[in-house]
Amino acid sequence: MAHSHESNTKRIWFVFGLLSVITIVEVILGIMKPPALHMTNLLHMNILNWIFIILTIVKAYYIVWAFMHIEGEKTSLKWSVVLPVVFLVLYLLFIILIEGDYIHEVFKHSHYKWIF
Repeated sequence: MAHSHESNTKRIWFVFGLLSVITIVEVILGIMKPPALHMTNLLHMNILNWIFIILTIVKAYYIVWAFMHIEGEKTSLKWSVVLPVVFLVLYLLFIILIEGDYIHEVFKHSHYKWIF
């Protein structure tokens, strides 16, 4: 029984360390904004934003998998929790990017002025 507790403790510290490193990388990139990443576009968005999105998804995965104990559940429950969330996150990301690009184009190419 003590061995299982030690294993869980190691797992928690590993996930905590990984999430901390990812957060530190995000903060450093947010402060420095390297021009090679910030000024280079990929699919109408700069690479730095793509890195933030990917790192945030990785952090969400580890939070759900380790701290919400999804990793120990049956496969059907895992998929019933993960698939709707993945679909909704991708859909939200798609809507935000499309609407944001539309608003940017409207203000860029029209007589309306930026008011914010």
